[in-house]
Amino acid sequence: MAVRIRLSRGGSKKRPFYSIVAADQRAPRDGRFIEKLGTYNPLLPKDHEQRLVVDAEKVKAWIQKGAQPTERLQKLFANLGICKAPVLREQPKKSAPRAKTIERLKEKEEKAKAAAEAAKAAEAAPAETESAE
Repeated sequence: MAVRIRLSRGGSKKRPFYSIVAADQRAPRDGRFIEKLGTYNPLLPKDHEQRLVVDAEKVKAWIQKGAQPTERLQKLFANLGICKAPVLREQPKKSAPRAKTIERLKEKEEKAKAAAEAAKAAEAAPAETESAE
């Protein structure tokens, strides 16, 4: 049996409230779970103490037993120091810019650098003529 530490949604429509539970990964999201480990209220401000309430000892015990937290919970637990932050994946090849787009961006950067150098040269030239007079 593979155990996941995940969010179980509660609350009314457009007002989410989540319970953090240890559950069999085959069980439904809001269905059967093994143990409740805490709560998460995303509607509260990030610095509010009731936004994330977790029994850290229980979470650590489940992780020791082999339970895997979901990516969202892994991020939240990393802020508390319970586990490591998830590794963010790099941009996929499909959405990376094409060769022509890269060329256009390079040309745009070169034009911007040339304009900045021309502006510096223009500022320096009047200063030199004033000092010569």
